[in-house]
Amino acid sequence: MIKTRFTDAVGIRLPVLQAPMGWIARSQLASAVSNAGGMGMIETSSGELENIKREIETMRSLTDQPFAVNIAQAFVRDPNIVSFIIDQGVKFVTTSAGSPERFTEQLKVAGLTVYHVVPSLAAAKKAVECGVDGLIVEGAEGGGFKNPKDVTSLVLLPLIREHLDVPIIAAGGFHDGATLAAALALGADGIQLGTRMVASLESPVHDNWKEAIVKAKETDTVFLSRFAPPALRALRTDRTSRLEKDPNQSGMADFGDPKALYFGGDMEAAIPLTGQVCGRINEIESVQSILAKVEAEYEAALQRVSGALS
Repeated sequence: MIKTRFTDAVGIRLPVLQAPMGWIARSQLASAVSNAGGMGMIETSSGELENIKREIETMRSLTDQPFAVNIAQAFVRDPNIVSFIIDQGVKFVTTSAGSPERFTEQLKVAGLTVYHVVPSLAAAKKAVECGVDGLIVEGAEGGGFKNPKDVTSLVLLPLIREHLDVPIIAAGGFHDGATLAAALALGADGIQLGTRMVASLESPVHDNWKEAIVKAKETDTVFLSRFAPPALRALRTDRTSRLEKDPNQSGMADFGDPKALYFGGDMEAAIPLTGQVCGRINEIESVQSILAKVEAEYEAALQRVSGALS
């Protein structure tokens, strides 16, 4: 067990949160993460609210461990989602893609723990002022939706820790036990894994995407839509290379057919949101194996540091 303020607050064994990736972060993957000692999470960014409700219900049959739900406010506009999450007995919620003012008070009055995703110090301060319990600090290395004014985790994480004392989950560039140790050294209380979980056995995406992640180099992602937000980080394909050349082009407007990519395996059908850490992922493994390695590598990293200092 690796104890931090995050693990103590939400009752899990390892300070690892699975990212809420649209269409991917559903019961199959999330339950595997929770059963392996981390915090699995159900997404809402797909906007498929009825399917998401069924996935939350299914989690109850797949795990007796804590799990989370993300509310991606830009994609789920039905305020009843909050009541539904509360009714399902979920105790931990992350909010993103919108203002922390919107749902924080309602969720906290119901007794839930609320973390908000932030890409900057100003956003972090606003979230804390709104009463969130913690932050998910998202560096520009991560896949998916990004702040067009990108800041890396190595700068953003210690900066926010210098100013705020709430628990922090570090997101963007984290992959293994060594990066967990680094995150904790920089002031975090846990890490979020996204791309690493896309390339897991329990991930529901097509093997073509998983294999593309394994084959990718650290330079094989692109940063899209810098001047037509939301910005996106994605795997380099013919489609995303074309979009990369026009930073004024909206990636969301030309996102394509996500299901043809995610489940059909057509890598040019849509934008494969992927972080730079793809360059460090060398095989497709089970979630259980991934988290067991995180734990072992974390201990090894601490021993290396201890040996270097002795």
